[in-house]
Amino acid sequence: MDIKAPVSTIMTTDLVTVAPEDKLAEVKNAFDNFRIHHLLVVDSEENLVGIISKTDLLHFLDFIDKDSNEPYLTELRLKNYRAEEIMVREPFTVSESDTIKAVLEVFKENLFHALPITRAGKLTGIVTTHDVIKALLEKHALLTS
Repeated sequence: MDIKAPVSTIMTTDLVTVAPEDKLAEVKNAFDNFRIHHLLVVDSEENLVGIISKTDLLHFLDFIDKDSNEPYLTELRLKNYRAEEIMVREPFTVSESDTIKAVLEVFKENLFHALPITRAGKLTGIVTTHDVIKALLEKHALLTS
């Protein structure tokens, strides 16, 4: 993998998104039905307004249920709370032209494990630590075959 290459060469463009007003049940379904750990929150014009990690959802559910053994309360909360109530607003983003090295520097600091990617302010993709590992393994497979 050429770490001087633009992040657009390894980013994921097949995005799973939710709207800010979507219920947390939809957020949970997205995490359950797709093999993702980060969910992008977009408004009606497809502008990025937030990001939710699977950990954010689990912490939220654990926090509100820490004194309860009633599973129906979790379901009730999933149906009543919205994505905008737990999302990270105005997430840190990178540009398609930023290098993979720049993204690796952010990941190295352990601040984020996913970075939304924008072009002229519009959401175009996401890059995660998984994308980096996948690119490394693909490069290794090419070199060893």
